[in-house]
Amino acid sequence: MVKLAIGSIGDSLSVGSFKAYLAEFIATLLFVFAGVGSAIAYGKLTAGAALDPAGLVAVAVAHALALFVGVSIAANISGGHLNPAVTFGLAVGGHITILSGIFYWVAQLLGASVACLLLKFVTCGLAVPTHSVAAGMSELAGVVMEIVITFALVYTVYATAADPKKGSLGTIAPIAIGFIVGANILAAGPFSGGSMNPARSFGPAVAAGDFSGNWVYWVGPLIGGGLAGLIYGDVFIGSYQPVGAQDYP
Repeated sequence: MVKLAIGSIGDSLSVGSFKAYLAEFIATLLFVFAGVGSAIAYGKLTAGAALDPAGLVAVAVAHALALFVGVSIAANISGGHLNPAVTFGLAVGGHITILSGIFYWVAQLLGASVACLLLKFVTCGLAVPTHSVAAGMSELAGVVMEIVITFALVYTVYATAADPKKGSLGTIAPIAIGFIVGANILAAGPFSGGSMNPARSFGPAVAAGDFSGNWVYWVGPLIGGGLAGLIYGDVFIGSYQPVGAQDYP
């Protein structure tokens, strides 16, 4: 069962909430700056050559490490979403209200956009690479790819960070989240780009002024994140019972 809650303006505009939005803005900015920056650096070092296997590994590792740090530095303040699809998936499971989620989205999109505009400035106008599906691959296939890999990401977020039974597993949540993103980029990078994050795709589109195909990186991740929130939140977390109420053989 979907557990979406509207929330109240008062709660969404509280001092604590604004601190959470600022944390999301800063953490998303730093994550996208490092992730997109690694792709720009690769292009400069190879004189604009096509991404080869070594380059793909380098970009995947950069994203994994940057996300690990980004989630870690924001976790105690905002929960460390850094991603509209993660926020939506958590909203589906009742972990954040719709109103607060909208402000999270705004902070994440602004952070990603500022990061890419900064990159364009500090690299003296070098092209900011945008996400697009591979030649010969349909945008529908790209959506399906993004659904699958974003499901994996948000499912990992639930299992390691949102699950009330996570216990000590919660201490490695940022590592697990970074790892799944790096692995998914290795798997999907040559096909859909391996975004999993509407903000990660939106920022470069703003800096490049090119939104062609950007809808793929909204539709796919939001569906994947929503499904993960629905399945983990309802099937697993929703079935938990207090210890005293459990049936034992």
